[in-house]
Amino acid sequence: MARSRITNGRGLLPNVDGRTFWVRRFRDVNALHLADLGGQDNCSVAEQSIIRRAATLTVELERMETRLAQASEVPDSALHTYQQCSNSLRRLLEAVGLQRRARDVTPPNLQTYLRNKEAAE
Repeated sequence: MARSRITNGRGLLPNVDGRTFWVRRFRDVNALHLADLGGQDNCSVAEQSIIRRAATLTVELERMETRLAQASEVPDSALHTYQQCSNSLRRLLEAVGLQRRARDVTPPNLQTYLRNKEAAE
């Protein structure tokens, strides 16, 4: 049975020029979200599908933000579309486990600090 290019892992967006800004940003965001979930091998096909949609919405929301920032006046319809896309993105990310993660702000002990400083030099 013949399988599609996407199923075979030969491209996220078949028959699309992968050099455009949109496609490059999409691939980056998709890869970052997959990495947050432990990598593609640790994600189900359903999770990968959700991440693809989240990456698409993220790129489009970034494009909208640019247009909104450049506009002297924002039409209500544009703001409404932005809000709908933002809410959809939040729901998709919640479906795959959107979590807050506390950052470790504990300072290193003196030995660790000196060892890290020496390694950096």
